[in-house]
Amino acid sequence: MRPATPEDAAIVVRLMYTAIGDIAHTLSGTRDKAEALRVLESFFRQARNRVSHEHVWVHEADGRVIGFLSAYHGSQIPDLDRPFIERLRAIGGDPSGVIPEAREDEYYLDSLAVDADYQGGGIGTLLLDAFERKADALGHPKIMLLVDQENTKARRLYERRGYREDGSLLLSGHVFDRMIKNGPWG
Repeated sequence: MRPATPEDAAIVVRLMYTAIGDIAHTLSGTRDKAEALRVLESFFRQARNRVSHEHVWVHEADGRVIGFLSAYHGSQIPDLDRPFIERLRAIGGDPSGVIPEAREDEYYLDSLAVDADYQGGGIGTLLLDAFERKADALGHPKIMLLVDQENTKARRLYERRGYREDGSLLLSGHVFDRMIKNGPWG
């Protein structure tokens, strides 16, 4: 596992799209998948926004990136969302869909995905372990992630790992359950 670099943009953003789906369209202000990917890749290469490489760790195998996680503290959200809100306003889009996904006291797992060819091999668990270790190393006593209510398999994994539901959130037309866990991470 290593920190992402701007050069990882194309592969990570494609994986990210599999994790966030319609949220990518809300953030980019377009329903066109190719354009949404282009916009997110541009933001990934930049600093100080929610999809920036600064918040991403990648997992490699066979000489290529096959998984990633993106995480940041909830207190950073206003600053990290500002570039998306400003872009949406500049293109005449609606920024009202860009809402805080975590609370100010939570270390937030924004997204995590594994290449389809490598799913089922424990890489998602390794990434989740890395997220929890990072929260511990940074001294964050509370972590949070969202799970689509339709994704029962992921929800069961999170519950087995000690996450518990803490409300729900409507994002880009989908209902997500907030799943929280309190340290220590062990």
